[in-house]
Amino acid sequence: MHHDELTNLERAEVLTAALPYIRQYSGRVVVVKYGGNAMINEQLKQQVMEDIVLLWLIGVRVVLVHGGGPEINELMDRLGKKPEFVGGLRVTDRETMDIVQMVLAGKINKTLVNLLEMKGGKAVGLSGMDGRLLQCTVKDERLGFVGEIQKVHIQPVTDLLDKGYIPVISTVGCDKSGNAYNINGDTAAAYIAGALGAKTLIMMTDIAGILRDVKDPSSLIPEISLDELSQLKENGVISGGMIPKVECCATAIARGVKNVVIMDGRVPHSILMELLTDEGAGTRFSDSEKATDRGWDS
Repeated sequence: MHHDELTNLERAEVLTAALPYIRQYSGRVVVVKYGGNAMINEQLKQQVMEDIVLLWLIGVRVVLVHGGGPEINELMDRLGKKPEFVGGLRVTDRETMDIVQMVLAGKINKTLVNLLEMKGGKAVGLSGMDGRLLQCTVKDERLGFVGEIQKVHIQPVTDLLDKGYIPVISTVGCDKSGNAYNINGDTAAAYIAGALGAKTLIMMTDIAGILRDVKDPSSLIPEISLDELSQLKENGVISGGMIPKVECCATAIARGVKNVVIMDGRVPHSILMELLTDEGAGTRFSDSEKATDRGWDS
């Protein structure tokens, strides 16, 4: 019996400790970019959805932007189509575009909406085609239907937020002539967060954040200012698939997002640790050389 009383007290203390952070985020926009391993692992997926609903319940205006690369590959495989990549981007012919649209705007989007509803949230799914949310042009002829975002028509998202919903957005866009395009999920999240003037953009990835030494998880760099980025690229600390991710972080900050965090989607409840504790999780980018204390800047 005694033991239980203790854990309840501890629980209460945890909640009180979270209070200043809750006050800070309530009513503010947080965009979560979600994909990769955290999406494939069923238990993690459930936890991410719980975290999002919890944030929503304490008044955070949460927007979920999702990818779905592995599921696209799976369906292409079933249909006997071979994925092709040029410089890390998926070559997308018309048939592949159909598959991308089915998987992202259809299956994954509605599955996530349904999960959020099952956890007690109110969610509505959109794609970048809805309300012309993500208007784009051809990024590179060699890639086919891969889009470069030209304009963000953010109103459908703000309308949903104002009505108390969690918008769940798949990153399929269209051009002026109505052609559908596959858009890089990280880039789309950066543009959407910028258009919303988000307080924080959280990029969930399959790594711990930015490590000084890739082999050493304890060498996590908790904070990086934009001035330090080029240096870290030169030193090879940021390399390979991390470069486009980090460039998306820089894009988001340039578009007015206050904080961008690259965090480990494989860690249970990493979103809550980042937003509601003084610990933080992952690497946080800010635009100035003076790193501000976590959470306490407006």
